[in-house]
Amino acid sequence: MDTLDWVVVGGYFFVMVAIGYWSRGRVRNIADFFTAGGRMPWWLSGISHHMSGYSAVMFVAFAAEAYRLGLTVYIWWALTIGVGVGIGAFLWAGAWNRLRSRHGVKSPLEYLARRYNVPTQQIMAWSGAALKVVDIAAKWVAVALLLQGFAGVPVWIGIALTGVVTMVYSVLGGLWADALTDFGQFVIQGLAGIVMFIAVAAHFGGIDFMWTIWDQLPESHSDPLSGQYTLIFFMALFLIKTLEYNGGMWNLAQRYMAAPSGAAAKRSALLSSALWLLWPLVLFFPMWAAPLIVPGMEGNAEQAYVEMGKAMLPAGMVGLVLAGFFSHTMAMVSSDANVISAVITRDMLPRLWKGVNRLGEAAQLRLARITTFAFIGLSMTIALTADTKGFVLKVVIALVAATMGPIAIPLMLGLLPWFRRVGPTAAISSTVGGLLTWAVLYVLQQNKVAFVTQAVIVSWPLLVSLVLYLVIGLLLKPEPSADRSALVDSLRSDEEEERVPARA
Repeated sequence: MDTLDWVVVGGYFFVMVAIGYWSRGRVRNIADFFTAGGRMPWWLSGISHHMSGYSAVMFVAFAAEAYRLGLTVYIWWALTIGVGVGIGAFLWAGAWNRLRSRHGVKSPLEYLARRYNVPTQQIMAWSGAALKVVDIAAKWVAVALLLQGFAGVPVWIGIALTGVVTMVYSVLGGLWADALTDFGQFVIQGLAGIVMFIAVAAHFGGIDFMWTIWDQLPESHSDPLSGQYTLIFFMALFLIKTLEYNGGMWNLAQRYMAAPSGAAAKRSALLSSALWLLWPLVLFFPMWAAPLIVPGMEGNAEQAYVEMGKAMLPAGMVGLVLAGFFSHTMAMVSSDANVISAVITRDMLPRLWKGVNRLGEAAQLRLARITTFAFIGLSMTIALTADTKGFVLKVVIALVAATMGPIAIPLMLGLLPWFRRVGPTAAISSTVGGLLTWAVLYVLQQNKVAFVTQAVIVSWPLLVSLVLYLVIGLLLKPEPSADRSALVDSLRSDEEEERVPARA
C-alpha cells in the first residue's frame, strides 16, 4: 500500500469515530441507545439492516468459495437472504416494531419472558450471546487477514485497530452511531465495489465480461449448486437465513424496532431485500473472474481477492477498497455489540442482580455502555488467540449457520399468530434439542465420520428444532394462554385501535 492508501484508510477511521462522538448527543437514555427512540427514518433503517448483515467474511471465506466453485455462493447465500428478507417484510418487520411501540420492549429477547417464560428467555439469551461472541471473533480475523494481505500488517494489529475504533463509536453513540456509520459505510462500500467492478471490466475489455467469463472458467462454475453445497444445504440455509435475517440475528430486529411505525419497518425490510438481491452481484462478479486474473490460488483462495486488488488497482483505490472491507465488518460488529448489550442489560443481568431494575436512567445508560465495551473486548480476545487458518469459514458455516436455527425458531415463530398455542415446553425443547443435535454432529465431524457433511451439520439441528417446536407445541403439549394470544394479536397491525399499555 502507498501513502495515499494509508491516508484514505486513516481518514475513514477518523470519520467513524467522529460520527460516534456526534451521535453521543442524541443518546439520552437506553431507549435511544438500543432502539434510537423509534425515530430512525425507514430508508436509514433499511440501509442499516442491509449493512449489518455481512462483513469482511464475504471477501475472505465467501470469496474463496467463489474462486473455487463460482456462481453457487450467490445462490445459497445472497439469494436466500434477499428472498427471505422480502418474505419477512410481510411477516415479521412490523411485529418487531410494535413490540417497541406498544410494549416498551428495548431488547429483541425481552418479549420472550411474557410469550413463553423466563427460563426460555434465559436459555436463548445465554446460548445466543455465546454464539455471537465467537461469530464476531471470526469477523475480526477476516478483516485482519485482508489488512495483512494488502499491507503486510500483522493480524493482531489489524484486530486491535478495527476493534478499538468500533468500540469507541459503539460505546459513545449506541444504535444511532451504528446506523449513521452504516450509512457512511454504505457509501464507501458502494464506491469501493464499483471501483473494483470497473477495474475488472476494463481488464477484460468491457462490461460483456459478465457473460463471457463463464466460457473460460470450469463448466461447474456456472452451476447454481456445486461441491458440498447441495439442494438439501440450500433448502436448510434458506430457512435459516429467513429466520436469521428477519430477527433471529438479533441486531437486525433492532433495525425494525428503531423505525417510526410497523409500516415504516416493512418498507425498511423491502429496501434491504432489494439491496441483498442486487448489490452482491456487483461484489461477486470480480470474485468469479478472479481465477482468470490471479490463477493458481486454489490452495490459498482466501487471499485471492486481496491479490487481485493489489494487481489491478492504482494508489488510493487500494485504500478505498480496504476501507470498504472495514466498513462491512465494523457495521456488523457494532450492531451486534449494541444488541448483545441490550440482551445483557435487559434480559440477563436483571435475573442475576435485582438491583438493575432500580437503577436510574443515567446509570442504566452507563451500564449499557460498559456491557458494549466488554462484549467487543471479549470478542477481540478470542480473535487474538484463535488459529486463523480456516477459522473464518469454520465459524460461519459449521457453527453460526448450524446453530442459528435452534436459537431463532422459538423467537421468530413466537411472533406469528399460527403458533399462538405453542408454549414454553415446546420452545425450550426446540432450542435445547437442536443445540444438542449440533453438538453431537460437530464432534462426529471432527472425528471424520463420513456421513456428517456440510449439509447434514447445517440441516439436522434445524430440522430437529423445528419438529420439536411443532410436534410438542401443537400436538403433544399445546399451552394456550389468553395473555400470550393478546400479545401476539397486538402485533398484527398499526391500525389496531385498542392499544396495549407499554410497560416500563
